[in-house]
Amino acid sequence: MHALNSIQRLQRIFPAFTITWGLPLLLCWAIAVAVDRLWLALDRAVPDWDTADYLTGSLNYWQFLQTPNWFSGEWWTNLWLLSSKIPPFIYLITAPFHSLFGLSSQVAFLPYIAWTGVLLFTVFDLGQHLSTPRVGLWAAGLCILFPGLVTFRFHYVLDYPLVAATSTILWSLTRWRNSQEHRRHWAVAFSLSLGIGIFVKQSIALFLLIPILWTLVVVLLNRQWGRLGQLLGAIAGSTLIWGWWYRTNWLLVLTGSQRATITAAAEQGDPSLASLEAWTYYLLRLPEVISWVLLLAALGGLVLLAVRPLIQPLVKVPKPPPWRSGTIHWLAVILLGSYLLSSLNPNKNPRYILPMLPILSLILSYGLMAWGWRVRWGMITLTSLVLAFQLRPTLVFMPTSSRVYLGESFPHQEVIERIVEETPYLQTTLGVLPSTASVNQHNLNYYGARSQFQVYGRQVGVREEDVAADVRSLSWFVTQTGDPGSVPDTYDDMVARIEEGGEFERRQQWSLPQGEILTLYHRRIPPISVIAEEGRVPESLQLTQVTVPPRILPGTAVPVTYEWSGHHDDIGDGLILVTWQQTDGDDFWIHDHAITQQQWLETPATGESRCRQDPDRCHFQVIERLAMLPPETLTPGRYELSVQWLHPQTGEISPIEAPEVLVSVDRQATAIAAPELDLSTQLRQLAQVLPQGTEGFEEMFAQISRINQYDPVQAYLDGVIESLEVRLQQQPQRADWAYAVALAWILNKRADRAIEAFERVVAIDGDNPYAYAYLAVVNLLDWHPRAAQAAIAQGQALPQDIPEWPLLDGAAALMGGNVWRAAQVLPLGGK
Repeated sequence: MHALNSIQRLQRIFPAFTITWGLPLLLCWAIAVAVDRLWLALDRAVPDWDTADYLTGSLNYWQFLQTPNWFSGEWWTNLWLLSSKIPPFIYLITAPFHSLFGLSSQVAFLPYIAWTGVLLFTVFDLGQHLSTPRVGLWAAGLCILFPGLVTFRFHYVLDYPLVAATSTILWSLTRWRNSQEHRRHWAVAFSLSLGIGIFVKQSIALFLLIPILWTLVVVLLNRQWGRLGQLLGAIAGSTLIWGWWYRTNWLLVLTGSQRATITAAAEQGDPSLASLEAWTYYLLRLPEVISWVLLLAALGGLVLLAVRPLIQPLVKVPKPPPWRSGTIHWLAVILLGSYLLSSLNPNKNPRYILPMLPILSLILSYGLMAWGWRVRWGMITLTSLVLAFQLRPTLVFMPTSSRVYLGESFPHQEVIERIVEETPYLQTTLGVLPSTASVNQHNLNYYGARSQFQVYGRQVGVREEDVAADVRSLSWFVTQTGDPGSVPDTYDDMVARIEEGGEFERRQQWSLPQGEILTLYHRRIPPISVIAEEGRVPESLQLTQVTVPPRILPGTAVPVTYEWSGHHDDIGDGLILVTWQQTDGDDFWIHDHAITQQQWLETPATGESRCRQDPDRCHFQVIERLAMLPPETLTPGRYELSVQWLHPQTGEISPIEAPEVLVSVDRQATAIAAPELDLSTQLRQLAQVLPQGTEGFEEMFAQISRINQYDPVQAYLDGVIESLEVRLQQQPQRADWAYAVALAWILNKRADRAIEAFERVVAIDGDNPYAYAYLAVVNLLDWHPRAAQAAIAQGQALPQDIPEWPLLDGAAALMGGNVWRAAQVLPLGGK
């Protein structure tokens, strides 16, 4: 009985969903899905930059969700941080499909089946609600024919889900506005769809802001307090879906949005907002996303319907379908508001107005009703033929086209397999020099992610001053003959150093379908070497040999080689605390790091060797060829090595027996050629900028950006934090270590942990106003304006003044709701 009542209730809410209309709608959905799956099954192209980046994001979330910890706040924070600039809803719904059906790109598109169904359902129901079921059905049919939407059904980016989400929100909002019963149900539907929509992409606000504000104003003017409460409650309730991610990543969202709008518009030469072109840009490109055939037919029909009373005696024009009262004004609010805000966005691209198409489809469908059924179906047939021509197969890779590629396959998977075969125990970063639609850092990174994340692709050599360091820091590079694509000016220098420098050897070459040659290079003597042998496994980790020059110059990088032997798990677990202690004094320096620089794989790559199949039966030898940095202030003399092992799970420290190694620090010694410093050492050096203020920030963060390319998962940051926390327990007054820990937490995007770290910095370096400024900043990042104001007040009480106080004080006041004070103290305020 309960089920029967539910069915009857649904029939009252959706009276048009009968076999007469539901079956054709289902057929439209089936046709769209069949075309999409056939296209994806036939296509042999590799994903371009954006598509590969989003596909990798879905794999990142799939990997993370393999080890859920639903009741851990730390786990949830890390989940939200996994995608700091792009809302992860599309990744979260794709991850289960990867778990069930595999990691291929075709699997990633399975949620698009649901997106298409949602789009067609909401457009149809909106059409039948505002006009007639026929208008709704034709509007839904148009949505599977619009070239702009068809193109993005084949690209795993946010545009198509954004269209479906926008349609769902406007549908539920419209039904709520017009409902006399079931209003609570529509409010819940609006709240859920709004939450999901904002969780899909933040730019959805461009299409929702005006309609929602308009609705609020109408409700207020009509004094409909119950409706006002429902609407505000629905908006507030939506934050339960999207609020957690935005709260965690709000600053990166703001800075990323600026980069995606203002900066991108300047780089692409988009028209100025002061020009007419900026305001007519999307109007002139409507045919591109709708098609000339449908646009002209619909516009012609609208004209006929408008002049029907005048020409009716001469020309027979079908009677137009009725509109629900107020519909024209409501649709105008949605479309004009969306167009206005989209045009205000400095960054222009036809894809950015795709969320307008579901509402436009209703108007176009209404216009088609002016024609007889023969004309309407003729237009649909012609549009379908044009669309089929646009999707026709090609043997030439055309990344900007929707044509299905049936040519030769690309060698990306083979490149990854070759790297994995040579380094089966290590995570590898591949330096990708070309940046074309077919070969770039994003799609090679994607294929590496599909291989259990054993290879990461990164573009290096971007800045001229970093070229030498980039070449020295990576062991694998890939180059391409012919046009390298959108590459920096340093490209030729990078290629010359790799091909002619003598440090790399060519491993393999592949022919690309376009005729170019893809070449894989490997360093002749890599910084990390692994030898796996069957036989007796050592009971504990052993440091068998250390090689270092007998005399070293302080303040310069010094080459050092560590040779380790141990069980597979021992090699990968824990951190090594390396101390070079003066034999007859208190001076020392540290070289703490993880063995293999945290590149060790928990599970080796699959292969035929016994050690890859069952690493517990083998012992492993690891050779690390690194560089350390003795401080320039060291007292000359003899220094000896001591090594300890920090266990990650327990935090226990145990000594490791090491060979007796002595080195002399001599200011008269000659500097010796050395590899790049390990990333932990580089970060500790960069952190020394913090106590000096903000002048060195630009270069500091440029260097951090560089070294983060070498460790794509930034595991070295955790190593810095863990090792220095132990060191600070032993020497709690070391400000340089405290600043390094705080910087590492900031780079880990953990403002909550950075607050604790900077509180310690303030306790150690309390006479430095910048210590209080940094504490204020991280409190603001974590939405603690009162704590930030307290830190600012303490810092301002110090004798030394810094120019950043007004900005910080104003930001804290604004975040705390004190707008008057913010206006007074901000640089653009009343002062």
